Amino acid sequence: MVEAAHKRESYFDNAKFILIFLVVFGHFLQTFIAEYASMRILYIYIYTFHMPAFILISGFFAKSFGKPGYLKKMMKKLILPYVFFQLIYSIFYYFLLNKDNLSLKILDPEWSLWFLLSLFFWNLMLLVFSKMKPWKSVIVAVFIGLVAGYFDVIGGYLSLSRTLVFFPFFLVGYFLTKEHFYLLKTHFATIIGSIFIVLLLIFIAINPSLNDKWFLGSKPYANFVEVKSLGLFIRALVYFISFCSIAAFFSFVPRKRLFFTKWGKNTLYVYLLHGFFIKFFREGSQTDFQYNPSTFLLLFVITFALTVLLSSQLVKTFVQPVIELRMSMLQNVFSRLTKRESY
Repeated sequence: MVEAAHKRESYFDNAKFILIFLVVFGHFLQTFIAEYASMRILYIYIYTFHMPAFILISGFFAKSFGKPGYLKKMMKKLILPYVFFQLIYSIFYYFLLNKDNLSLKILDPEWSLWFLLSLFFWNLMLLVFSKMKPWKSVIVAVFIGLVAGYFDVIGGYLSLSRTLVFFPFFLVGYFLTKEHFYLLKTHFATIIGSIFIVLLLIFIAINPSLNDKWFLGSKPYANFVEVKSLGLFIRALVYFISFCSIAAFFSFVPRKRLFFTKWGKNTLYVYLLHGFFIKFFREGSQTDFQYNPSTFLLLFVITFALTVLLSSQLVKTFVQPVIELRMSMLQNVFSRLTKRESY
């Protein structure tokens, strides 16, 4: 039983590390997608599932939301770091981009910070949606996500569009059990997942006009199509592709503990901190950075190294007071130093 529980925990930590790696890698790849078709295909494929899968896992681990103090804990864990990093990113962009003035918009998330805001709203929405039967709840959530695209006012402000569009993934994750995930670990599921991935890559390759921003969930239909009625059907297709991509991904996630499993517990650190490196890469000296096969390998290695670094205990020790509003790691370090000095 202990071994089984250990494997189950490793399974989700493995998934979280792989997904956060893909988040960072996808942001690096974005620099090249306009010029290189192969990078664009890989980029779009990654975006069909990496954030939806991350959101689904977040929903899976939100099952204790009904406990006393849970929402207060979520506000402390999500909203306070959001406000802090919103300020830090604004200052960072001011100096990096040589802006004329410092602009701070608390309710308009900077780049990747939308996830913190949306995650808090998704937990709030569980107060209503968790009381419905799972299938009805998911249908209503999908319907809201589809209809949201018709309203131009629903966009990046308060991360409202992503909150509504991505909520079905969070809700499905909330209703899933560990046994549901393990159904995907059969040989048959892996074969089906492999076939789907190949077909999806072919579909992306033969549709060069496919707008990758459909998978971001951040804009109304008017930004993509002239006939808004088409938007609903396209987003419905996007939902289908993303859910199938998520299932295919989880069929390949290893269950046993691996060398990177331990880093899967610190994905929030990677998510919040990697943006500084990505923005510097995009806006700095990378303008002369040319893509070739060796560049791809280099980006892969850099991404892995950066993900590991930001997942490390060293980074967590010094950044924990900001992200988790706790100083347990620093206190442990100081206590060890004090003990050594006493000897």
